[in-house]
Amino acid sequence: MAEHAFALIDDWFAEFLAGDMLVKPALEPWERQHYFALRRAVFSDEQHLLVQDKDAHDFQAIPIVAVAHHCGMPEQVIGAVRIYPTEPGVWYGGRLCVQREYRRHGMIGKALVNEAVSRAIDLGCQTFLATVQQANEGYFQSLHWDTLKAIDLLGHPHCLMQARLDCYPFMPRQTALLRSKAGQHG
Repeated sequence: MAEHAFALIDDWFAEFLAGDMLVKPALEPWERQHYFALRRAVFSDEQHLLVQDKDAHDFQAIPIVAVAHHCGMPEQVIGAVRIYPTEPGVWYGGRLCVQREYRRHGMIGKALVNEAVSRAIDLGCQTFLATVQQANEGYFQSLHWDTLKAIDLLGHPHCLMQARLDCYPFMPRQTALLRSKAGQHG
């Protein structure tokens, strides 16, 4: 009987990417841990925009994550965004990021933005704003956002943008926990 030798060459195998995803508030401790790790990886390590990714808004923000599932089980956080009120009826979104390997899908960022804006509407939002890196202005315009003005933030060009709320679905949910987290705004 002849022996056969096989060599495994990493380039032969495409990287596995989970096909199922759930976008939701990060409520589990592991989801929150991965949420902050992904933000740090994108904004501090990759883009070098922030030395420290966490700020005062994180104390009142609702973290939203895109969780990849494998065989029906949650596996990893592949996208993140946060929402928070600044005054009654006025909400901001921020720190939108997607894990590098999943960016080519394009739909993950859209799902995160949809969840962020829709959830804020559910919590009483009447105006939803975000500061967006100028390079992503066109992407947000394709998601029904209007540019209000160009601004410089952290030494980089950004835009203050506003979502057209009538383009986002109102999805009533059980929000008692989130209302208390958001400080009863809305």
